[in-house]
Amino acid sequence: MVYDEHRDVVVEDRSVAQLVSDLSEQTSRLVRDEMKLAVAEMQDKGKRFGMGAGLAGGAAVVAWFGAGALVAAAVLALALVLPGWASALIIGGALLVVAGLLGLLGKSQVQRATPPVPSEATESVRQDVETVKEKMRR
Repeated sequence: MVYDEHRDVVVEDRSVAQLVSDLSEQTSRLVRDEMKLAVAEMQDKGKRFGMGAGLAGGAAVVAWFGAGALVAAAVLALALVLPGWASALIIGGALLVVAGLLGLLGKSQVQRATPPVPSEATESVRQDVETVKEKMRR
């Protein structure tokens, strides 16, 4: 055992074989942990993409009903000059506003999910490689 003054701890003497074995074990554990991080990140992005696609689909359905209401309002406006067309026009306009809001929400969710690569895990691996390279130089 050797006393390391810089770290104020006792360090045991280890053979090169033991150090290589430790390096191998720590490297495989690091790779497993990084893979778990990448999988978790991809699952999160997949959920966001699914949510965005669902909201966009909802926007399309609401827009379809809005367009139908506006068509009905136009038909009623041309056929009769009565307050019924005005209410259909207001409802159709409101549905289109709701569709627009859902579409914007869906778009933002899809943008948050793209690109579909685990950027956090990739950056973490890059930092790990840089740290190992730096330690190997010393």
